[in-house]
Amino acid sequence: MNGTRVFAPSSSVAQAISECESVSASSESDASALQAVAPARFEAPSFHPRFLLNNGHLQTIAGNFLPRANALPEAVPELVEVSPGSDSQIAGNVLCECHWHPASVRAERLTVVLVHGLEGSSESQYVVGNANKMWRAGANIIRMNMRNCGGTERLSPTLYHSGLSCDVGAVLRHFIQREGLKRVALVGYSMGGNLVLKLAGELGADAPRSLHSVVAVSPSIDLGPTADALHRPVNRLYERRFLRRMIKRFRLKASLFPRAYNPRLVAGVRSLRQYDERITALYSGFASADDYYFRASAARVVDRIRVPTLVLHALDDPFVLITPQTRSALQANPFITFLESKHGGHCAFLAKPGRGNGDDGYWAETTLLRFALDHA
Repeated sequence: MNGTRVFAPSSSVAQAISECESVSASSESDASALQAVAPARFEAPSFHPRFLLNNGHLQTIAGNFLPRANALPEAVPELVEVSPGSDSQIAGNVLCECHWHPASVRAERLTVVLVHGLEGSSESQYVVGNANKMWRAGANIIRMNMRNCGGTERLSPTLYHSGLSCDVGAVLRHFIQREGLKRVALVGYSMGGNLVLKLAGELGADAPRSLHSVVAVSPSIDLGPTADALHRPVNRLYERRFLRRMIKRFRLKASLFPRAYNPRLVAGVRSLRQYDERITALYSGFASADDYYFRASAARVVDRIRVPTLVLHALDDPFVLITPQTRSALQANPFITFLESKHGGHCAFLAKPGRGNGDDGYWAETTLLRFALDHA
């Protein structure tokens, strides 16, 4: 392995789980210790689907494949350490594609950290679409790749999963400290939505003063019900697409770290739940898929969020489900604006483009941009 130190699964897993599940004492304290004033109510125009796209599957597919124009300046690639190295393993790093305004104004500008979904990357079309809108609005942009995503499998000895909120936290702290950022927004789609909500809940009242807002679009906030919904016959196409990519990535990971991973374990995997039972749970320190889904779901901590937060969800999302209990928790928290539309699919929300006003019809992107600017 070209001199690379051997990965020690037990120590790294224990450390990652500890980092990602640590909740400060103040976030468990009574209401008097929490931020005193909830944000003003955010009003957004209702979502109306684009002509002929009033079906969740059509919205999802069209939203995933429609090409996006990209006029961003060239990115500055930066590695951020999210898991320290030791005598028995290399450090874990994630790749961030950064677009900075000049140093003289950088710290004062809104900085938006964009987190992709399962098997996505900093190049995912929704990441690129949001980045362009926010750059034009004057914000700094950080397009974050989770561990192993965006061609970065060599940069970390561990796998990524839907509970690694600590990685988002590490990126947040790194750039706040280095650049002196005064206004930051976290934006996550699907898995990324779960990650930013989980981080905000874990931080609670101890969130950095620079963190002004959090946005989650179609967040996989209830991981167990979502995994089961993906295995329904009507959603099998989506599940197979995810699995093909995940299995391919795992086999590549096993070739890079052969003493850490057994590629034969993915043989015969036919569902996301099976993959999480055999691979995610085993290599990420969970007792089972159910244990992983419970501990990694942001649903457990959304009641603790004390940062202005926007959650966008469509009732016709084909596979991301929000349970009644989680819906109640979202609606009960005055720091969370929960917008649930009848249509919109998964991470799509394609509306009719406006004529002459520059509205490209990507309702979620326009809405979350307004929210982030309102709270900057």
